[in-house]
Amino acid sequence: MSRLAVLTSGGDAPGMNAAIRAAVRSGVSLGIEMFGIRHGYSGLIAGDFLPLGPRDVGGIIELGGTMLGTSRCPEFLTAAGQETAVRQLVQRDISGVVVIGGNGSQAGAYALSQRGIAVVGVASTIDNDLAGSDVTLGATTALGIALESIDRLRVTASAHGRVFLVEVMGRTCGYLALMAGIAGGAEAIVIPEDDQSPEHIAAAIQDAYQRGKSHAIVVVAEGARHDADALARHFTEHAERLRFELRVTKLGHVQRGGAPCPFDRLSASLLGAAAVERLVAGQYAILLGITGGELSATALAEVARSGKALDPKWLKLARTLAR
Repeated sequence: MSRLAVLTSGGDAPGMNAAIRAAVRSGVSLGIEMFGIRHGYSGLIAGDFLPLGPRDVGGIIELGGTMLGTSRCPEFLTAAGQETAVRQLVQRDISGVVVIGGNGSQAGAYALSQRGIAVVGVASTIDNDLAGSDVTLGATTALGIALESIDRLRVTASAHGRVFLVEVMGRTCGYLALMAGIAGGAEAIVIPEDDQSPEHIAAAIQDAYQRGKSHAIVVVAEGARHDADALARHFTEHAERLRFELRVTKLGHVQRGGAPCPFDRLSASLLGAAAVERLVAGQYAILLGITGGELSATALAEVARSGKALDPKWLKLARTLAR
């Protein structure tokens, strides 16, 4: 292979830049001409390619986001869009692509591989909902940001004797909320995988007060059926009966923007370099991730049709420690 490209797609995640850097420098060290594709699959369809050398990716390992930009691309879901994308690669004699991203991005990688393009994916999403990796790039940094926020909010909750609802990201996966809740000592955790009614949450808070606590933290996943807004409405409507004051904080996209933590920088460096090495070795249509603390490869076909369930042991631990 003489030419390879790298793109980032979907939601940005801390560690993407470190993976880009590693892929480019690994490729150049092997005598390969490297290109970046701006703005994900939209840029691929539009032919927005950028030559990249070692100096072009200097000073980015500590930065969140992605120097290449990212986007959602409905056009790539169509046959015409995919055909255009393949044509752009063939016209530039680019032999393979490293795709850094989450579920939608890797579904796109699989679509490219089905059309004859050599593709290796790198598991990257703060949601940590991608099959093929225990922990995806960005999830650990996002968790740290959420936890820091919870710690700060607990100070105010304690001072005022209030209940704080803290909503974290994660789409339909409760990983961030569950782990932040456990590490942050939450009195209750609400996630899509463990649906609880507003009355159940209210009972948990009242129980905490009866056990002598002066305040409470409830961590809520944005994808839960009873998200922060739904819970807040219920508690407002029944304020006289429930008899406690509540505040809502939505962390939102602040969780995406942090500088990648050491784990994400190291993992991204390992995965980005390994993606290029696998392409050169003729190993295509795979997703690289971290499983059991080691580099792992999973067929993109399996990733495209599989989800990742939360380990029940963490749910059990959350219930135990909340007491």
